[in-house]
Amino acid sequence: MAFAANPLSVSVPDEAFESWLRDSGYLELIDQHSSSTAATTVNFTSTSDTAAASPTGGFFFDSLFPAISVLLSVLSTNPFSKLSAADFSAPTPSWTGAFIGDCGSYSFPSGSHQARIRVTENVKRYARNYATLFIVFFACSLYQMPLALVGLISCLAVWDMFKFSNERWEWDRYPVLRQVLVRAAQCATAVVLIILNVQKALLCAIAVSYAVTILHATFRKLTLASRQPPKKR
Repeated sequence: MAFAANPLSVSVPDEAFESWLRDSGYLELIDQHSSSTAATTVNFTSTSDTAAASPTGGFFFDSLFPAISVLLSVLSTNPFSKLSAADFSAPTPSWTGAFIGDCGSYSFPSGSHQARIRVTENVKRYARNYATLFIVFFACSLYQMPLALVGLISCLAVWDMFKFSNERWEWDRYPVLRQVLVRAAQCATAVVLIILNVQKALLCAIAVSYAVTILHATFRKLTLASRQPPKKR
């Protein structure tokens, strides 16, 4: 039996539907929608390839390759593409209730699309938490490298001395001399940072915090975001 076309029916693309859910704060529905879509695709593919699959080790490789594909898609995603200054000025989500959650708050992404959505949305939502973790990791790196800590304090002391001298002798009246002193202070700062391995401590903190951010944002489910009640007219 054939059905006549219904002019009142509306077909909404997945991109527009997910954009509306994101703007409305229904992040958990985005996660469920992408998970169900990926599950349908995987079931269809596995059903089509059942006859051609090898019985020996087929299940292992069929489950391994999609997982590797998901992880590679996460590495190729820019997690900071949707970040803005407003994300860092918003209140910090709760560390135990929102950021960490419970055991049911984590799962392996069902596909590359879900992994990319999780990474971008979680980084945007927990931006202040990730920034705090970076500061903690950087402080731990400086604690493990005392010379780098001394170098950082020395650089701050050099610029504080420059500021004090500028206010004391009013170097603004001599722009050429002030420019020469600024360049000299910059060179001295660069030499101190390189000799005392401050950049090594910074790179270690960036690498560890980036790995923690990617892993947490990938496996953390999208939970219910705060929504404001509609305004009464």
